[in-house]
Amino acid sequence: MNFLAHIYLSGENDLLKIGNFMADGIRGSHYENYPLEIQKGIILHRAIDTFTDAHPIFRQSTKKLHEKYHHYAGVIVDVFYDHFLAKNWSNYSNEKLEDFVARFYDSLYHNYSVLSEKTKGMMPYMIQQNWLVSYQTVEGIVGILTQMDKRTKNQSQMRFASNELKEFYSEFENDFTLFFAELISFVNHKKSTL
Repeated sequence: MNFLAHIYLSGENDLLKIGNFMADGIRGSHYENYPLEIQKGIILHRAIDTFTDAHPIFRQSTKKLHEKYHHYAGVIVDVFYDHFLAKNWSNYSNEKLEDFVARFYDSLYHNYSVLSEKTKGMMPYMIQQNWLVSYQTVEGIVGILTQMDKRTKNQSQMRFASNELKEFYSEFENDFTLFFAELISFVNHKKSTL
């Protein structure tokens, strides 16, 4: 899953959200350098990633992309799934997506001192371009995939993956809906054990 799903799945605890959000940039046991609730968010993020990568529905989605995008297929499906979460946000939350995202951005500012350097560096771009809200549209996803492709010096070709998103749109959306219901159950159980 990508940023929006990780934040959403964290529940209402701001520090858990922040840990879950910035976990990709924190290697090995370095998470132990953070406050306890952020540590829990990082552990939750890792559990979500493990569950996702092994799940047959997620793998079904990535198979549509493997031939062209190889090991980037999973990253692309993560972004696609965030698109479907944002697009169908009212199915998962009573709060408007824009309000949810604004609250999250505020929590990043209020907890700036505990953010990783990578997160501090990314924050201005993320907020200025409003990445999380932009996930709602295919055009927003094209922008995100293009930025990600640039980080691979355009070798991943991810900027073209919106073609597959459009071609298999209903299939990806159905995969997401079935998968996300199972992921929510998994996360609710996992949070109770942290």
